[in-house]
Amino acid sequence: MPDVASPPATDTVIRVEGIDAGYGNIQILYDVSMPVERGKIVAIIGPNGAGKSTVLKSILGLLRPTKGQILYHGRDITGTPPHRIIAMGIGYVPQGRIVFPDMTIRDNLEMGGFTCRDKQVFDENLERCFDLFPILRDRQKQSAGTLSGGQQQMLAIGRALMSNPDTIILDEPSLGLAPKFVDTVFDTLRAMRTQGLTLLMVEQNAAKALALADHGYVLEVGRNRFEGPGRELLADEAVRRLYLGG
Repeated sequence: MPDVASPPATDTVIRVEGIDAGYGNIQILYDVSMPVERGKIVAIIGPNGAGKSTVLKSILGLLRPTKGQILYHGRDITGTPPHRIIAMGIGYVPQGRIVFPDMTIRDNLEMGGFTCRDKQVFDENLERCFDLFPILRDRQKQSAGTLSGGQQQMLAIGRALMSNPDTIILDEPSLGLAPKFVDTVFDTLRAMRTQGLTLLMVEQNAAKALALADHGYVLEVGRNRFEGPGRELLADEAVRRLYLGG
């Protein structure tokens, strides 16, 4: 498979264009580009230290690239503060199932909807969360800290949905979950795509991510290495040998 050379997308929600980024004097990303098309699941894979999470932080405004730009629906959002990015329509599910443990499930969800000023939209988003995760409806008065790891990840995804996004970024959604919850999370991502959401995720379970993804990007030492349809990458001999354990 040739090195990445993406054609212009016809319906691109997020476009990362030639960004360099890092932390202090340590450069992590080198001229990274990756368009994300509307209504698709896009996975970023690669070895530890490849810069996967740095890409997400750059998109979310948690880190400002030193070169290049990031566009959202054609608008330059490079370096825009995270709270404004969320308000524009990008939801975020951070790594590690970060919830407010002493607050109820309902309160956690309401925290996710703080940017939504329309009560009808807020209520519709809440119903969407409960339809995707019925257990959250049943336990909405329960403290979030009493949930299992898989249930907390459901809550974290539901909280991201409460901001009424058209795009959701997920950082390692299956990390540390029991296999049955990994399947549940991936089934949920598939269902969210059918609802019209665009999903961009970094995922340590590379094979499972590529099997799900419409499109994938492989990073290596902070650079684009491969890109293509998820299942084509999954079947590619070089990708399997280098990143999927043969």
